[in-house]
Amino acid sequence: MTTEPKVNPQIPPDDPTSLLPKKLVRSRPLFDPEIVRKATAASFAKLNPITLLKNPVMFVVEAGAAITTIFLIRDLFTGGGNISFQVQISLWLWFTVLFANFAEAMAEARGKAQADALRKTKTDVIAKRLNGNGKVEEVSGALLRIGDVVICDAKDLIPGDGEVIEGVATVDESVITGESAPVIRESGGDRSAVTGGTRVLSDQIKIKITSNPGETFLDRMIALVEGAQRQKTPNEIALNILIAGLTLIFLLAVITLQPYSVFSVAQAGSGTIPTVAVLVSLLVCLIPTTIGGLLSAIGIAGMDRVMQHNVLAMSGKAVEAAGDVNSLLLDKTGTITLGNRQAVEFLTINGVKDEELADAAQLSSLADETPEGRSVVVLAKEKYGLRGRHIPEHEATFIPFSAYTRMSGVDFEGRQLRKGATDAIITFVMERGGEVPGNFKDMSDRISRSGGTPLAVADGKRLLGVIHLKDIVKGGMKERIAQLRRMGIRSIMITGDNPLTAAAIAAEAGVDDFLAQATPKDKLEYIKKEQAAGRLVAMTGDGTNDAPALAQADVGLAMNTGTTAAKEAGNMVDLDSNPTKLIEVVAIGKQLLITRGALTTFSIANDVAKYFAIIPAMFMTMYPVLGKLNIMKLHTPQSAVLAAVIFNALIIIALVPLALRGVKYRPVDAASLLRRNLLIYGVGGILAPFPGIWLIDQLLVALRLA
Repeated sequence: MTTEPKVNPQIPPDDPTSLLPKKLVRSRPLFDPEIVRKATAASFAKLNPITLLKNPVMFVVEAGAAITTIFLIRDLFTGGGNISFQVQISLWLWFTVLFANFAEAMAEARGKAQADALRKTKTDVIAKRLNGNGKVEEVSGALLRIGDVVICDAKDLIPGDGEVIEGVATVDESVITGESAPVIRESGGDRSAVTGGTRVLSDQIKIKITSNPGETFLDRMIALVEGAQRQKTPNEIALNILIAGLTLIFLLAVITLQPYSVFSVAQAGSGTIPTVAVLVSLLVCLIPTTIGGLLSAIGIAGMDRVMQHNVLAMSGKAVEAAGDVNSLLLDKTGTITLGNRQAVEFLTINGVKDEELADAAQLSSLADETPEGRSVVVLAKEKYGLRGRHIPEHEATFIPFSAYTRMSGVDFEGRQLRKGATDAIITFVMERGGEVPGNFKDMSDRISRSGGTPLAVADGKRLLGVIHLKDIVKGGMKERIAQLRRMGIRSIMITGDNPLTAAAIAAEAGVDDFLAQATPKDKLEYIKKEQAAGRLVAMTGDGTNDAPALAQADVGLAMNTGTTAAKEAGNMVDLDSNPTKLIEVVAIGKQLLITRGALTTFSIANDVAKYFAIIPAMFMTMYPVLGKLNIMKLHTPQSAVLAAVIFNALIIIALVPLALRGVKYRPVDAASLLRRNLLIYGVGGILAPFPGIWLIDQLLVALRLA
């Protein structure tokens, strides 16, 4: 039997904390002193204009800070201007840039901390490589190449990523997954992949290496969680273009204010021309500096949250796509149900003896490496005392179970024994001139209606009977499916079972649709059909036969226990190999999008208060009627400008925790989310700055700084 990854039984299955890693990617405190120290140093390093060019908003702020600093230095030597005011404006503009850099650096530092933890797991292993003569030679793991075959015994470290081609063993993967329970790795089936750096605990396995040094799964994990090569997502790029466009518009507007002010003062014969420091302050307060400073941190933190759930996202685009998913394809076995369906009884037809059916079922299951196939062998042994027999390969032809044929069997001594899906076995029997007994369909339908799965057994053209496989829907699954529906996501159950069994399980689980008797081609075609209808599709998989569908899906979550082909095809890998994790990934993706939308709304909304602070301060001497806009009753033009600039800087640092943790997500419909977003971050964004700017103005006057 395969050892499944375990989840803390004391925590409800729909609690995301039950899926948190235990060791490797544990969540560190948000303001861990070591991370803060590294982020602070990185904030200054990011002042490099070439680095800031990637963020147009903060580049403009830095340019404005540099210009005010230059004019400050000029006035220091010439004795002109209000030096105290200019010093404070310059400092707070630089602080604005540093705070924005700090937000991004904090997100990056958390990723680098995880990467450092991963690097510590890398060791130079001595590998037992088989040479061309079949003899074992000891070489450094760094010398292994794709195609090399190595042998690993108990207590050996696996020297590189590979596929088990011979043997079965328990493997400790805690260095990768943080899970202490060992797992079974064996040749054949969908649990043959092994990861370099993990340790064999028992028995011996022969492994074919599937990656070159520097290209292992662990190396890719390090590069991805470090975030050094993080690509901006399409939505992030679009938002960057939008705020860059707004910045350009406000830049042109502020530039024209200088000649307009000169003309107005000359015409009126009175008034004050705004200084460069005041104009730059106006620009910085007008442009969306808050979201400009936090946007990158939000994206990096989204990938970090996925990693904290022990899911490796190959790109930020995959996380974002998860938030936009409309259709969720869930395998029945192991995802919706407990999995590992067990054979519970043999049902004979037309006078066939129980022992004959059990014997044929056991023999036809010897080449079936699935848990269901093994349970048939075990049931025949326990119920009828039939022990698994060794049949020499030269005396028999074994037919392994295949997702395409949906049957397994053996040909020997002139017999053709087959076991598999009822329709596949019926076709097999009829092609050989056999007939289907009348009570066979009734028996199969009765099992299917009860939620079980019937498997037919045949000996050539004779149908012998049915095996009843029993499966159980996971506790709380119906409630989680209902949550998906409230989120606007269709759930589709994928199964190889016949339509009656699929319908019974689908009704019990509460899914919106199901695809029965699904072959790899059927899965692929279903995904294409959903995408053609304008939907984004997510699915899980672990086998080579899942690879085409995983590659086609917008979000493909591959299991770490699965085959190399599946992990290469998906754009996410679940290190815990928990198929239900896809629901958590969708929630994290939606949280990322909501966080970005909420902070964008807040950024644009809180600019309103700044207009009421700076515009009257700039033009009140020229147009006294604008004094009516000074609804906050700010003391002086200088204190008003300073208060707005200081608030603009401080709000970035105040929102860093929210950007890193994300806005709390609730599984409700889009309309409710929009109303909540506008109420909290729209209305809140308009109201919050008024008392903030007023309080800063009071402090500046009290401290005689303005």
